[in-house]
Amino acid sequence: MESLYLLIPISIVLVFVIGVLFWWSLRSGQYDDLEGPAYRLLMDDRDEPPAARIEKEGGAGPEERSPKG
Repeated sequence: MESLYLLIPISIVLVFVIGVLFWWSLRSGQYDDLEGPAYRLLMDDRDEPPAARIEKEGGAGPEERSPKG
């Protein structure tokens, strides 16, 4: 019976802490985009973008290829 005097206040404090953490996560936008991470898993990002490939090969960037007039 004496343990209830300790366990009940601890559980009430724990509920408030969990509530504050949940409220903070809602306010900071943690649940704004629920589908984006799932689509990012399916995207194939093994291919490099063309600009990165040109820089790796030592070629001129787009601003160096255009005629300066």
